[in-house]
Amino acid sequence: MAKNLTISVDEELLRRARGVAREQGTSLNALLSGYLETLVGEQPGDLVVDELLMLMHTHGGRSGGCKMGRDELCEDRVG
Repeated sequence: MAKNLTISVDEELLRRARGVAREQGTSLNALLSGYLETLVGEQPGDLVVDELLMLMHTHGGRSGGCKMGRDELCEDRVG
């Protein structure tokens, strides 16, 4: 059963969030619901995969040819 939720956010944040939802071809309601599902770990796996693929295609994830080893990637985490 869906419940309505009232939140207060800064007008600029709301404007930008609506823009993100528009870019993703969804509503702000769906965007926020999806975020909350992800936050609590209840989003179905195929939706997570779809979102990750969309992000990969949108942002490219290109390293510019830079190759890093595991030790380099984790050096800031090791005492």
